[in-house]
Amino acid sequence: MSLHRLNSVTIGVPALEQTGAYYEEFGLAREGGGWFATSDGGRQLRLVHAPTRRLLELSIGADSPDDLRGIASRLARLGIEAVVDDHRLVAAEPTTGVRVEVAVTARMIQPAAPATPYNGPGRDDRGATRAPSVLREGRVRPRKLGHVVIGSTDQAASQRFFTDGIGLKVSDEITGVATFMRCSTDHHNILIQSAPVNFVHHTSWEVDDVDEVGRGAMQMLENNPERHVWGLGRHTVGSNFFWYLRDPAGNFCEYYSDLDCVVDDALWKPSVWDGTRAHSFLSWGPPLPPSFIEPEDLAALMIGAHDAP
Repeated sequence: MSLHRLNSVTIGVPALEQTGAYYEEFGLAREGGGWFATSDGGRQLRLVHAPTRRLLELSIGADSPDDLRGIASRLARLGIEAVVDDHRLVAAEPTTGVRVEVAVTARMIQPAAPATPYNGPGRDDRGATRAPSVLREGRVRPRKLGHVVIGSTDQAASQRFFTDGIGLKVSDEITGVATFMRCSTDHHNILIQSAPVNFVHHTSWEVDDVDEVGRGAMQMLENNPERHVWGLGRHTVGSNFFWYLRDPAGNFCEYYSDLDCVVDDALWKPSVWDGTRAHSFLSWGPPLPPSFIEPEDLAALMIGAHDAP
């Protein structure tokens, strides 16, 4: 695949400093110009001021200028204009208005996380030592931005932009709810869900293992229990462990680990899951809260979109 990573997202929020402080606590490193960095992916989140929370831009990595020219040609066949040179392509997704950049960037090299020895039935892999995960004391720091979920008033049109135009591949679908698409070997990097208003649903951040998912969430909730949204659990589609939190602007953000990898496109068979069945959303964990599908500020976002010039 000539596309190889989700580089970054730019999100507009009303309370810039408050939201920035939240993401520092979440484990991202604050850098200049509103940027926040992960340990492996570098600058992957930019916060800017906006009247309401919204996804303004996302960036995808490609291997070469030839990839950019191919994308421009496919977008033209969809009737979408793109600005392109040897380094980057920029086009607006027509339904949501999100500015999408495809940039020639180096592939991300992630150091392998240390293997954690587990004891189990008939096994004593760890030997006469304490589980190393229980000895961790430092703050959890995400390795990379894994994916972004976008609510679209025309899911089919948004999906066409990313698949037929940009070149993402469909990994799985939940009927009437969402399409999981990838621009890397991760199961999904961009997810488009059907929504009554265009909005950013959540960003998702990879950590080493399920212990880091739990530790990170508990650290965030220790003095702010109102941040909790949903978790701890394990998704069916994508297979990842998850815990969702809410930032001060109302955006959801997820710690995740152990996501499915598609290392050979020919061997992966996309499935269509039933959106009316709870098992399509989680293998185990707390019940899916209604506010996860329809966030509590959705009505306000709809009013804001209606009032926008």
